[in-house]
Amino acid sequence: MGTDNPWANQIVPFNACAFFVTNRPTRHYLLSIALLLLLPEFIWGNEATKPAPSYANGAPVDSNGVFTNDKGDIAHGSASVRVPFMLRRFGTYLRSDKGAPEQIQDAAAQLQANIQAGQPAVTWVGHSTTLVQIDGINFLTDPIWSKRPSPVPLLGPRRYVAPGITLEDLPVIDFVVISHNHYDHLDLPTLVALAKKNPQTVFFVPMGNGKLLRENGITEVVELDWGQTTAYKNLTVHCLPSQHWSKRTLTDTNKTLWASWAVTGGERRVYYAGDSGYFPGFTEIGRQLGPFDLVIVPIGAYAPRAMMLESHMNPEEAFDAASDLGASKALGVHFGTFDLSDEPLAEPPQRFLNTGSSATAAAPTPWIFKIGETRSF
Repeated sequence: MGTDNPWANQIVPFNACAFFVTNRPTRHYLLSIALLLLLPEFIWGNEATKPAPSYANGAPVDSNGVFTNDKGDIAHGSASVRVPFMLRRFGTYLRSDKGAPEQIQDAAAQLQANIQAGQPAVTWVGHSTTLVQIDGINFLTDPIWSKRPSPVPLLGPRRYVAPGITLEDLPVIDFVVISHNHYDHLDLPTLVALAKKNPQTVFFVPMGNGKLLRENGITEVVELDWGQTTAYKNLTVHCLPSQHWSKRTLTDTNKTLWASWAVTGGERRVYYAGDSGYFPGFTEIGRQLGPFDLVIVPIGAYAPRAMMLESHMNPEEAFDAASDLGASKALGVHFGTFDLSDEPLAEPPQRFLNTGSSATAAAPTPWIFKIGETRSF
Protein backbone atom coordinates (compact mmCIF):
# COMPACT_ATOMS: atom_id res chain seq x y z
CA MET A 1 0.00 0.00 0.00
CA GLY A 2 1.28 3.43 -0.84
CA THR A 3 1.71 6.32 1.64
CA ASP A 4 1.63 10.09 1.53
CA ASN A 5 4.48 10.30 4.09
CA PRO A 6 7.68 11.28 2.16
CA TRP A 7 9.79 10.08 5.11
CA ALA A 8 8.25 6.60 5.33
CA ASN A 9 11.03 4.87 3.40
CA GLN A 10 13.71 6.70 5.38
CA ILE A 11 12.77 5.32 8.82
CA VAL A 12 15.07 2.47 9.86
CA PRO A 13 14.82 0.51 13.11
CA PHE A 14 17.51 1.74 15.51
CA ASN A 15 19.89 -0.91 16.88
CA ALA A 16 21.68 0.78 19.78
CA CYS A 17 24.37 -1.86 20.19
CA ALA A 18 25.26 -1.88 16.49
CA PHE A 19 25.25 1.91 16.43
CA PHE A 20 27.83 2.22 19.21
CA VAL A 21 30.00 -0.57 17.80
CA THR A 22 30.09 0.67 14.21
CA ASN A 23 30.09 4.45 14.79
CA ARG A 24 33.18 5.00 16.88
CA PRO A 25 33.52 8.81 16.49
CA THR A 26 29.86 9.32 17.35
CA ARG A 27 30.16 6.82 20.20
CA HIS A 28 33.06 8.73 21.74
CA TYR A 29 31.23 12.01 21.33
CA LEU A 30 28.06 10.75 23.03
CA LEU A 31 30.01 9.10 25.84
CA SER A 32 31.80 12.40 26.48
CA ILE A 33 28.48 14.23 26.70
CA ALA A 34 27.11 11.60 29.09
CA LEU A 35 30.14 11.90 31.38
CA LEU A 36 29.89 15.69 31.33
CA LEU A 37 26.23 15.57 32.33
CA LEU A 38 26.93 13.10 35.12
CA LEU A 39 30.00 14.90 36.46
CA PRO A 40 28.07 17.12 38.96
CA GLU A 41 26.43 14.01 40.40
CA PHE A 42 29.79 12.26 40.76
CA ILE A 43 31.14 15.29 42.65
CA TRP A 44 28.13 16.36 44.70
CA GLY A 45 26.07 13.18 44.76
CA ASN A 46 22.34 12.74 44.42
CA GLU A 47 20.19 14.09 47.26
CA ALA A 48 18.10 10.93 47.33
CA THR A 49 21.14 8.67 47.79
CA LYS A 50 23.28 10.80 50.12
CA PRO A 51 23.69 9.69 53.74
CA ALA A 52 21.74 11.70 56.29
CA PRO A 53 23.67 14.81 57.42
CA SER A 54 24.84 15.22 61.00
CA TYR A 55 22.17 17.88 61.54
CA ALA A 56 19.29 15.63 60.43
CA ASN A 57 18.00 15.22 63.99
CA GLY A 58 17.95 18.94 64.74
CA ALA A 59 20.08 21.41 66.65
CA PRO A 60 21.88 20.26 69.81
CA VAL A 61 20.53 21.23 73.22
CA ASP A 62 22.81 21.45 76.28
CA SER A 63 22.28 20.17 79.80
CA ASN A 64 20.47 23.41 80.72
CA GLY A 65 17.88 22.85 78.02
CA VAL A 66 19.03 25.69 75.76
CA PHE A 67 20.34 25.52 72.22
CA THR A 68 24.05 25.23 71.54
CA ASN A 69 26.42 24.68 68.61
CA ASP A 70 27.93 21.45 67.36
CA LYS A 71 31.19 22.44 69.08
CA GLY A 72 29.32 23.46 72.23
CA ASP A 73 29.21 26.97 73.63
CA ILE A 74 31.25 29.53 71.73
CA ALA A 75 33.57 32.14 73.24
CA HIS A 76 32.81 35.87 73.23
CA GLY A 77 36.08 37.17 74.66
CA SER A 78 36.89 38.26 78.19
CA ALA A 79 35.16 41.11 80.02
CA SER A 80 38.26 43.22 79.41
CA VAL A 81 37.48 42.93 75.68
CA ARG A 82 33.67 43.12 75.77
CA VAL A 83 33.21 46.11 78.10
CA PRO A 84 35.41 48.56 76.14
CA PHE A 85 33.76 47.31 72.94
CA MET A 86 30.30 48.14 74.25
CA LEU A 87 31.44 51.55 75.47
CA ARG A 88 32.79 52.32 72.01
CA ARG A 89 29.32 51.65 70.58
CA PHE A 90 27.98 54.57 72.64
CA GLY A 91 30.21 56.80 70.52
CA THR A 92 28.10 56.02 67.48
CA TYR A 93 26.79 59.62 67.34
CA LEU A 94 30.31 60.95 66.81
CA ARG A 95 31.73 58.26 64.53
CA SER A 96 32.40 59.14 60.91
CA ASP A 97 30.65 57.33 58.07
CA LYS A 98 33.81 57.44 55.96
CA GLY A 99 34.08 54.25 53.94
CA ALA A 100 30.39 53.37 54.19
CA PRO A 101 28.92 51.64 51.10
CA GLU A 102 27.72 53.81 48.25
CA GLN A 103 24.06 53.82 47.32
CA ILE A 104 22.82 53.75 43.74
CA GLN A 105 20.30 56.44 42.84
CA ASP A 106 18.09 54.46 40.44
CA ALA A 107 17.56 51.39 42.64
CA ALA A 108 13.77 51.24 42.24
CA ALA A 109 14.01 51.59 38.44
CA GLN A 110 16.71 48.93 38.25
CA LEU A 111 14.62 46.57 40.37
CA GLN A 112 11.51 47.21 38.31
CA ALA A 113 13.39 46.56 35.07
CA ASN A 114 14.54 43.20 36.38
CA ILE A 115 11.01 42.31 37.50
CA GLN A 116 9.82 43.02 33.96
CA ALA A 117 12.63 40.87 32.54
CA GLY A 118 11.73 37.99 34.86
CA GLN A 119 15.35 37.02 35.49
CA PRO A 120 16.57 35.35 38.71
CA ALA A 121 18.10 38.23 40.65
CA VAL A 122 19.30 39.52 44.00
CA THR A 123 19.14 43.05 45.40
CA TRP A 124 21.21 44.27 48.35
CA VAL A 125 18.93 46.45 50.48
CA GLY A 126 21.62 46.93 53.15
CA HIS A 127 23.26 45.05 56.04
CA SER A 128 22.05 41.41 55.73
CA THR A 129 18.82 42.32 53.97
CA THR A 130 18.56 41.04 50.42
CA LEU A 131 15.64 40.61 48.06
CA VAL A 132 15.95 37.37 46.09
CA GLN A 133 13.77 36.65 43.05
CA ILE A 134 13.70 33.10 41.68
CA ASP A 135 11.04 30.94 40.03
CA GLY A 136 8.63 33.88 40.06
CA ILE A 137 8.84 34.15 43.87
CA ASN A 138 10.17 37.06 45.94
CA PHE A 139 11.74 36.53 49.35
CA LEU A 140 13.71 38.62 51.83
CA THR A 141 16.60 37.69 54.12
CA ASP A 142 16.68 39.25 57.62
CA PRO A 143 14.82 42.44 56.60
CA ILE A 144 15.63 45.58 58.58
CA TRP A 145 14.43 49.06 57.56
CA SER A 146 14.85 50.58 61.04
CA LYS A 147 17.40 53.32 61.76
CA ARG A 148 18.87 51.60 64.83
CA PRO A 149 18.93 47.87 65.68
CA SER A 150 18.53 48.10 69.44
CA PRO A 151 16.07 47.53 72.31
CA VAL A 152 16.78 51.18 73.21
CA PRO A 153 16.73 52.94 69.83
CA LEU A 154 18.24 56.23 71.01
CA LEU A 155 21.29 54.33 72.32
CA GLY A 156 21.66 51.85 69.52
CA PRO A 157 24.21 51.78 66.69
CA ARG A 158 23.19 54.22 64.00
CA ARG A 159 22.54 53.45 60.37
CA TYR A 160 25.12 54.96 58.00
CA VAL A 161 23.22 54.35 54.74
CA ALA A 162 19.46 54.29 54.20
CA PRO A 163 17.84 51.11 52.80
CA GLY A 164 18.46 50.77 49.09
CA ILE A 165 14.77 50.11 48.37
CA THR A 166 11.84 51.60 50.25
CA LEU A 167 9.20 49.29 51.67
CA GLU A 168 6.73 50.88 49.26
CA ASP A 169 8.88 50.01 46.23
CA LEU A 170 9.17 46.33 47.13
CA PRO A 171 7.33 43.81 44.97
CA VAL A 172 4.86 41.51 46.72
CA ILE A 173 6.93 39.52 49.22
CA ASP A 174 6.03 35.83 49.27
CA PHE A 175 8.14 34.89 52.26
CA VAL A 176 10.88 35.99 54.65
CA VAL A 177 13.69 33.99 56.26
CA ILE A 178 15.03 35.04 59.67
CA SER A 179 18.41 33.74 60.85
CA HIS A 180 18.26 34.59 64.58
CA ASN A 181 16.85 37.02 67.11
CA HIS A 182 19.58 39.68 67.38
CA TYR A 183 18.13 43.12 66.72
CA ASP A 184 20.00 43.70 63.47
CA HIS A 185 18.51 40.49 62.04
CA LEU A 186 15.07 40.22 63.64
CA ASP A 187 13.70 43.74 63.35
CA LEU A 188 10.14 43.67 64.66
CA PRO A 189 8.99 47.05 63.25
CA THR A 190 10.00 45.93 59.76
CA LEU A 191 8.42 42.48 60.10
CA VAL A 192 5.16 43.99 61.34
CA ALA A 193 5.16 46.47 58.42
CA LEU A 194 5.73 43.65 55.92
CA ALA A 195 2.92 41.57 57.42
CA LYS A 196 0.54 44.54 57.25
CA LYS A 197 1.50 45.24 53.66
CA ASN A 198 0.82 41.64 52.63
CA PRO A 199 -0.94 39.43 55.21
CA GLN A 200 -0.11 36.35 53.08
CA THR A 201 3.66 36.78 53.54
CA VAL A 202 5.07 33.73 55.33
CA PHE A 203 7.84 34.17 57.91
CA PHE A 204 10.23 31.22 58.27
CA VAL A 205 12.08 31.33 61.60
CA PRO A 206 14.31 28.97 63.60
CA MET A 207 12.76 27.12 66.53
CA GLY A 208 11.54 29.26 69.41
CA ASN A 209 11.33 32.55 67.48
CA GLY A 210 7.71 32.23 66.38
CA LYS A 211 6.29 33.31 69.73
CA LEU A 212 7.74 36.82 69.46
CA LEU A 213 6.27 37.33 66.00
CA ARG A 214 2.84 36.01 66.98
CA GLU A 215 2.79 38.26 70.05
CA ASN A 216 3.20 41.17 67.66
CA GLY A 217 0.31 40.22 65.41
CA ILE A 218 2.16 38.23 62.75
CA THR A 219 0.23 35.03 62.11
CA GLU A 220 1.82 33.41 59.04
CA VAL A 221 4.82 31.97 60.90
CA VAL A 222 6.59 28.65 60.32
CA GLU A 223 9.19 27.47 62.84
CA LEU A 224 11.82 24.95 61.71
CA ASP A 225 14.67 23.07 63.32
CA TRP A 226 18.01 22.33 61.66
CA GLY A 227 17.54 19.68 59.01
CA GLN A 228 13.83 20.36 58.50
CA THR A 229 12.44 21.45 55.15
CA THR A 230 9.14 22.75 53.90
CA ALA A 231 7.68 23.45 50.48
CA TYR A 232 6.64 26.90 49.34
CA LYS A 233 4.93 26.57 45.96
CA ASN A 234 7.62 25.22 43.62
CA LEU A 235 10.52 25.93 46.02
CA THR A 236 11.95 24.01 48.98
CA VAL A 237 13.03 25.94 52.07
CA HIS A 238 15.76 24.27 54.14
CA CYS A 239 16.59 25.24 57.75
CA LEU A 240 20.31 24.58 58.27
CA PRO A 241 23.05 24.97 60.90
CA SER A 242 25.17 28.02 61.56
CA GLN A 243 27.66 28.72 64.33
CA HIS A 244 26.24 31.57 66.36
CA TRP A 245 24.07 32.33 69.39
CA SER A 246 20.90 34.17 70.36
CA LYS A 247 19.99 36.82 72.89
CA ARG A 248 17.36 39.54 72.96
CA THR A 249 16.97 40.24 76.69
CA LEU A 250 19.06 39.77 79.83
CA THR A 251 17.52 36.37 80.55
CA ASP A 252 16.97 34.58 77.21
CA THR A 253 20.48 33.63 76.06
CA ASN A 254 20.30 30.76 73.54
CA LYS A 255 16.66 29.98 74.34
CA THR A 256 15.79 30.42 70.67
CA LEU A 257 17.60 28.81 67.76
CA TRP A 258 19.81 30.42 65.10
CA ALA A 259 20.11 29.06 61.55
CA SER A 260 21.23 29.47 57.99
CA TRP A 261 18.85 28.84 55.08
CA ALA A 262 18.81 27.32 51.62
CA VAL A 263 16.08 27.90 49.06
CA THR A 264 16.15 25.47 46.15
CA GLY A 265 14.05 25.17 43.03
CA GLY A 266 14.18 24.08 39.45
CA GLU A 267 15.59 27.42 38.34
CA ARG A 268 18.21 28.29 40.97
CA ARG A 269 19.70 27.22 44.31
CA VAL A 270 20.42 29.93 46.91
CA TYR A 271 22.07 29.77 50.34
CA TYR A 272 21.95 32.46 53.03
CA ALA A 273 24.42 32.09 55.89
CA GLY A 274 22.82 34.52 58.35
CA ASP A 275 25.42 35.23 61.05
CA SER A 276 28.06 32.59 61.62
CA GLY A 277 31.59 31.82 62.56
CA TYR A 278 33.52 29.64 60.14
CA PHE A 279 32.78 25.97 60.84
CA PRO A 280 32.82 22.52 59.16
CA GLY A 281 29.06 22.68 58.62
CA PHE A 282 29.56 24.69 55.43
CA THR A 283 31.32 21.75 53.79
CA GLU A 284 28.60 19.33 54.88
CA ILE A 285 25.81 21.61 53.64
CA GLY A 286 27.63 22.00 50.33
CA ARG A 287 27.92 18.25 49.92
CA GLN A 288 24.29 17.73 50.85
CA LEU A 289 22.59 20.53 48.92
CA GLY A 290 25.20 22.18 46.70
CA PRO A 291 26.39 23.42 44.39
CA PHE A 292 24.64 26.77 44.80
CA ASP A 293 24.11 29.41 42.14
CA LEU A 294 24.27 32.13 44.79
CA VAL A 295 25.64 32.14 48.33
CA ILE A 296 25.03 35.18 50.55
CA VAL A 297 27.68 35.40 53.27
CA PRO A 298 28.43 37.89 56.08
CA ILE A 299 31.83 39.52 55.70
CA GLY A 300 31.83 42.18 58.46
CA ALA A 301 31.55 42.63 62.25
CA TYR A 302 34.71 40.59 62.91
CA ALA A 303 36.68 43.00 65.10
CA PRO A 304 37.84 42.78 67.83
CA ARG A 305 38.83 39.27 66.85
CA ALA A 306 39.10 38.08 70.46
CA MET A 307 35.37 38.72 70.80
CA MET A 308 34.09 37.82 67.32
CA LEU A 309 36.26 34.87 66.24
CA GLU A 310 33.73 32.09 66.80
CA SER A 311 30.54 33.97 65.92
CA HIS A 312 31.47 36.19 62.93
CA MET A 313 33.62 35.33 59.93
CA ASN A 314 36.23 37.66 58.57
CA PRO A 315 36.23 38.24 54.77
CA GLU A 316 38.74 35.48 54.06
CA GLU A 317 36.73 32.95 56.07
CA ALA A 318 33.54 34.06 54.36
CA PHE A 319 35.10 33.39 50.97
CA ASP A 320 36.28 29.98 52.16
CA ALA A 321 32.74 29.24 53.37
CA ALA A 322 31.33 30.11 49.94
CA SER A 323 33.89 27.78 48.36
CA ASP A 324 32.97 24.99 50.78
CA LEU A 325 29.33 25.44 49.80
CA GLY A 326 30.07 25.12 46.09
CA ALA A 327 29.01 28.66 45.22
CA SER A 328 29.06 30.05 41.72
CA LYS A 329 28.52 33.63 42.96
CA ALA A 330 29.29 34.78 46.51
CA LEU A 331 27.61 38.01 47.64
CA GLY A 332 29.22 39.69 50.65
CA VAL A 333 26.80 41.38 53.08
CA HIS A 334 26.67 42.38 56.78
CA PHE A 335 29.12 45.26 56.56
CA GLY A 336 29.16 49.04 56.47
CA THR A 337 25.46 49.67 57.11
CA PHE A 338 25.43 49.95 60.92
CA ASP A 339 28.07 50.87 63.49
CA LEU A 340 28.40 47.33 64.87
CA SER A 341 32.11 46.62 65.24
CA ASP A 342 35.64 48.01 65.20
CA GLU A 343 36.99 47.30 61.71
CA PRO A 344 37.12 50.24 59.24
CA LEU A 345 33.92 50.40 57.18
CA ALA A 346 35.65 49.95 53.83
CA GLU A 347 37.88 47.07 54.92
CA PRO A 348 35.53 44.03 54.63
CA PRO A 349 34.58 44.42 50.94
CA GLN A 350 38.17 45.15 49.90
CA ARG A 351 39.51 42.09 51.71
CA PHE A 352 36.71 39.94 50.29
CA LEU A 353 37.44 41.03 46.72
CA ASN A 354 41.19 40.62 47.23
CA THR A 355 40.70 37.05 48.41
CA GLY A 356 38.57 36.27 45.40
CA SER A 357 41.03 37.79 42.95
CA SER A 358 43.81 35.48 44.13
CA ALA A 359 41.66 32.33 44.18
CA THR A 360 41.61 29.57 41.58
CA ALA A 361 39.43 29.69 38.49
CA ALA A 362 37.05 27.16 40.06
CA ALA A 363 36.44 29.37 43.11
CA PRO A 364 33.27 31.47 43.51
CA THR A 365 33.01 34.87 41.87
CA PRO A 366 32.97 37.43 44.71
CA TRP A 367 30.26 40.06 44.48
CA ILE A 368 30.21 43.39 46.32
CA PHE A 369 27.20 45.59 45.58
CA LYS A 370 26.33 49.20 46.09
CA ILE A 371 23.33 49.48 48.38
CA GLY A 372 20.19 49.12 46.27
CA GLU A 373 22.00 47.37 43.44
CA THR A 374 20.32 44.46 41.63
CA ARG A 375 22.10 41.79 39.60
CA SER A 376 20.76 38.73 37.81
CA PHE A 377 22.37 35.36 38.39
